Amino acid sequence: MNSQSISPRIVEHFVGLLALTFLAAGLLTYALQEPQRILTAQAAQLATDLDESMTIYAQNCAVCHGLAGEGIGSTPALRRPEMQSADPGSLNKVISRGLYNTSMPAWNLEDGGPLRDYQIGLLVTLIQRGDWQTVQDRVVNLGLAPLVPFSAQPDPALIELTSTLPDGETLVQGIETYANECVACHGPDGLGTSLAPALNTADLRLKDTSTVERTILNGVPGTLMAPWQDALSMEQVASLLALITRWDEVPNGAIPAPDRSLPVTEQSLQLGADLYAQSCSRCHGLEGQGTPRAPSLNVKGYLEQTNDLAMQQIITSGVPGTSMPAWGDRLADAEIQAIVGFIRSWEPTAPEVATPARGGGPWWSTEGGTRPSGGPPWMPSGGIQPDQGRNGQ
Repeated sequence: MNSQSISPRIVEHFVGLLALTFLAAGLLTYALQEPQRILTAQAAQLATDLDESMTIYAQNCAVCHGLAGEGIGSTPALRRPEMQSADPGSLNKVISRGLYNTSMPAWNLEDGGPLRDYQIGLLVTLIQRGDWQTVQDRVVNLGLAPLVPFSAQPDPALIELTSTLPDGETLVQGIETYANECVACHGPDGLGTSLAPALNTADLRLKDTSTVERTILNGVPGTLMAPWQDALSMEQVASLLALITRWDEVPNGAIPAPDRSLPVTEQSLQLGADLYAQSCSRCHGLEGQGTPRAPSLNVKGYLEQTNDLAMQQIITSGVPGTSMPAWGDRLADAEIQAIVGFIRSWEPTAPEVATPARGGGPWWSTEGGTRPSGGPPWMPSGGIQPDQGRNGQ
């Protein structure tokens, strides 16, 4: 039986139609998937932008606006609904050019700041679309958490003593206002910090009070000193002026350093644990129980009596005359803060009495220790005796 042959033209038409069908199906599939692809790409870009913006915020903004945009002192909060709905162009302008006569400086390179246009745009995105808890974690993990606490609790006994001074009630109000509003930057007892100068000085007490009052009310442009005229009543301002001009009459310690714990994250705690094991455990014990070379850290008395800022200072600067060296030139601030956070994590289960571990090196191997007679010449010699060495940190 003979079969009819198929012409090449029919085959070409069939293949072309088949190809067109596949192309149409592909285009339809692409068209259906394109909106989701765009959304996925936008989400990925937003995640990338927010990731970069959190680091920019931590490095430049957290010191004034707080760990999570909550604001510090008179510096306004960024974590507010009205900021999320604000005009992006207006926010960009404020960040770029700053706000005249406030502590908000210009951040754009063209206006003398350190940030480029796209970085400022990222900050606007963060303010309006970021997750502030994630921002807080980033600030903490980078070791850039503002360490200056917001307020302090004045010593009640010293407040009582101050109230017996002439016009003591005004001084007491000044102490309370300072503790709530000023200690964050100017430090305990007005002795100053790295953020702001001391107010408890003989030179300042000799200044004209009207000059000091103008500074409080109007702030100092280009510094962290914001104007307080809208945040404080004139009565509070007057009490602060009385405190500043009569601080030499106020008992020392009336406004102590606030006891504020350093914020921690799972990542910072792990870093602290690793660094403690590497740098601290040989002297203080694997679990902070202490050794003959250094005292216990994991004991209720020490943890209750030593706040985080004091602990950080001890680790950073060491304790002269003891075997506790200064770690500030070996570890970054973030690493020291991580160690403090790890040590603080022991507090809920810390024992009342510690049982020091054996080892940790002989007492005479500490800095300043006295070498046993007849010991080899590489052993240090000096003035600390065994019992003294145990009491040092």
